[in-house]
Amino acid sequence: MLKVFTFASAAILLSACATAPVDKAALPAPPAAFAGPQSVAATPAPASGQWWLIFHDDALDGLIARAMSANNDVALASAHLEQARALLGSARSDLWPQLSVGYSPSRSTYLQPPGKAANVHTVNADLSYEVDLFGRLNRAAKAANYDATASAALLKDAQLLIQSRVAESYFALRALDEDRAIVAETLDAYRQSLAVTQHRYDEGDVAELDLARRTTAVAATEAAAAALDQQRAQALHALAVLVGEPASGFELEAQRWAQQPWAGTVPAVPAGLPSDVLNRRPDLIAAEANLNAAAQRVGVAKAAWLPSLSLTAEGGYASPKTASLFDPASATFTLAAALSQAVFDGGARKANIDYAKGGLDAAFASYRQNALVAVQEVEDSLSDLDSLRRQEQAETDAVASASRAYDLSQTRYREGSSSQLEVLDAERALLSIRREALRVRAAQYQASIALIRAIGGDWGGTN
Repeated sequence: MLKVFTFASAAILLSACATAPVDKAALPAPPAAFAGPQSVAATPAPASGQWWLIFHDDALDGLIARAMSANNDVALASAHLEQARALLGSARSDLWPQLSVGYSPSRSTYLQPPGKAANVHTVNADLSYEVDLFGRLNRAAKAANYDATASAALLKDAQLLIQSRVAESYFALRALDEDRAIVAETLDAYRQSLAVTQHRYDEGDVAELDLARRTTAVAATEAAAAALDQQRAQALHALAVLVGEPASGFELEAQRWAQQPWAGTVPAVPAGLPSDVLNRRPDLIAAEANLNAAAQRVGVAKAAWLPSLSLTAEGGYASPKTASLFDPASATFTLAAALSQAVFDGGARKANIDYAKGGLDAAFASYRQNALVAVQEVEDSLSDLDSLRRQEQAETDAVASASRAYDLSQTRYREGSSSQLEVLDAERALLSIRREALRVRAAQYQASIALIRAIGGDWGGTN
């Protein structure tokens, strides 16, 4: 009796030690607020959760729709979700009895009487059921359910990633279109000036040095235009891959920046509270689900030390003739129960427990790292937006000053009070500052998209 009591006590103790799902209170606490400055007046988030609609750009909407239906990273994440759900169904099936039926005809030769052969027809049904005494099967099913939850969150994360990359690539392409237009306008002006200088040189009014300087400016600007053409082609090809289409047949008409519906106003996206971000981001939802799955698998590994109870039942008919196969006299029935308990396995079960605990530690570390990166990404985006807002004002002033300097240099040159070198310097400065101002404007949209992704793709409430 003492042995039975000790055995039962040990079983209950091991069962109680099985790890439960991780309590959110045990997870690292997020900071109370983000340090970076946030927008006071926020752009309303689309009710549908389709954040890119705030830009009111039909071309961007179409590209993201195409990416969601054809992007291969999204398709891969969707396939992984299907696999996780299939494994969940398999794990849940272990909680139910298993039933199989069969028919088996056979012919045997017996020793008594010597050499006599007989036919036996058997129809039987087998029913087996493992009683989940200590929750091992239930914990395995819960772990599979958390795996499916993680896969669903990773699919959403893949979708958010591709959506943001499509938007970033699209705005980068539009910035290249504007940059190419600025350089093309400057190149046209340079060529016209070169033609005038060439004529004046032929007439003997200017020195060859002035002609050489003008020729150099035209050639350098032509090289810059060719480089921009190359960059646009590469950006277009990258965008084609994101939408799941061959680069060779993908086209997007070039458009000026000012023609876009979003030009001039960068959406104001509030970061909200760190706790909201951690609850909203799909990669952190997946990390938390993986953490809970790992905790359940520790319980599964510990339950392997506990007794297992299996029930089996077999019934059917056996007869030498098919005509009498289903007679009551041919009926057979067997009912059995098997209780087993691990005693010695060379350390295999302990190793499995240690492995599961290592998986739990790894999942916890992964969650902590993802949470830290999430906060960092939001802080980086807020800092970028604040810095770019200040740069934009400075660049606007610089463009105005450079334009004024260029006009004055042209006037002084026509009046003969300055050299052509002064005009060339003013032209180069204006071109450089216009392009830099464009870079800052484009970077603001990129930082805004990065912030949207960092907060989980929505700022109207938790998903």
